[in-house]
Amino acid sequence: MLPQMSSSDICRSNTGVKLKASAEPPALTRELKGDKQDSIVEMRNECDLFDEMKNRFLSFKKHKYMENSEHFQALSKGQAPKFMVIACADSRVCPSNILGFQPGEAFTVRNVANMVPTYESGPSETNAALEFAVNSLEVENILIVGHSCCGGIRALMSMQDEEDSSSFIRNWVIVGKKAKQSTKAAASNLSFDQQCTHCEKESINGSLLNLLTYPWIEERVKKGVLSLHGGYYNFVNCTFEKWTLDYKESITDGKNRVVVKNRSFWC
Repeated sequence: MLPQMSSSDICRSNTGVKLKASAEPPALTRELKGDKQDSIVEMRNECDLFDEMKNRFLSFKKHKYMENSEHFQALSKGQAPKFMVIACADSRVCPSNILGFQPGEAFTVRNVANMVPTYESGPSETNAALEFAVNSLEVENILIVGHSCCGGIRALMSMQDEEDSSSFIRNWVIVGKKAKQSTKAAASNLSFDQQCTHCEKESINGSLLNLLTYPWIEERVKKGVLSLHGGYYNFVNCTFEKWTLDYKESITDGKNRVVVKNRSFWC
């Protein structure tokens, strides 16, 4: 068992450390002081970040929560959103901020490149969220929101088939492989950046079709109680495209293909 140290012992111990450190060469002393100063700066920066976050939270509490306390009390008892939103994890693309969703209006999941794997692909946080939103919350709309300058799509378009399969990013964005193939076939004459833009939209449509591989989603779409939508946010010029999957036309002749309706352009 280690002997207990009194406060005076600790003080003496600390003094010993200081004396020992001061006996080190001047260069080492300067290095230790520099590290300490860097650490202090980092701590101050972190404090500034969280002070700003604290102020934003308190502003939300005062101007949103307290002024709509009845609404938030109702939300504490349950949620009944009409939308499920699948959006990209990109920090520049916040669906609540862009589309004005208020608390309780949209059940949201965000992942790299806003992709939806097929039902056969196995468990993921995205299809777990789908199951809860569709079967428990019974949302009426699923909206997949893609965006310009998507790093996930750029990674998909850049990768080679023989690349390292241990990459988490590669193993995820491969969900959009068909979108990449159709882009290469349809837009091979375009620049790489233009191909990426084409694939960003093509991937949304691929994910809309992937939604139909979930039996409980297709069943509700067939009954007309669930609609599937695509959206594309261009944050370079702040425009938004929205379209709806035409289920009956998309499954004609047993060959699933994307046919859309109610396309609109917001600018």
